[in-house]
Amino acid sequence: MATADPKSSDADASAGKKPAWKKWLPIALLVLVGAAAAGGWFYWQRSADKAPHQEVQKAAAPQPPVFHPLEPFTVNLNGDGLFLQTALTLQLGGQNDVEQLKLYLPQVRSRLLMLISSKTGEDISSTEGKQQLIEEIMARVREPFAPGLPEIQISNVFITSFVIQ
Repeated sequence: MATADPKSSDADASAGKKPAWKKWLPIALLVLVGAAAAGGWFYWQRSADKAPHQEVQKAAAPQPPVFHPLEPFTVNLNGDGLFLQTALTLQLGGQNDVEQLKLYLPQVRSRLLMLISSKTGEDISSTEGKQQLIEEIMARVREPFAPGLPEIQISNVFITSFVIQ
């Protein structure tokens, strides 16, 4: 009777079996490809979401200020026998406001001369008085110069020279 060789039966049995790593290789590759695809999709979505926001932020960048200096004023102050020599610079909303201001510059100067001449030296010598004067100048410049005209966008008035004598 022939006896079976135990070594040959193990070899035959192991020849039919795959090693464990070969069994899991296709599954690991599928998981890896799926993870890469999901990561790519999330990256693509995130970069697509950021692009419009970046364009909006660039478009909303603040514009440089537009300044328009006025020629110096010399004005007799009310009741004191004093006069004021001052120079002003207006900060406007844009170039359209500068053009409109230039067209109506005689009216602007007249309004400001009338306003300043109504003040006394005591009214405008303090910091609070100057700040009040700036607010009143802004209000006068904003008033439309003719019916149907939009008001000028003015954000600040800078006093560049101020001498009371």
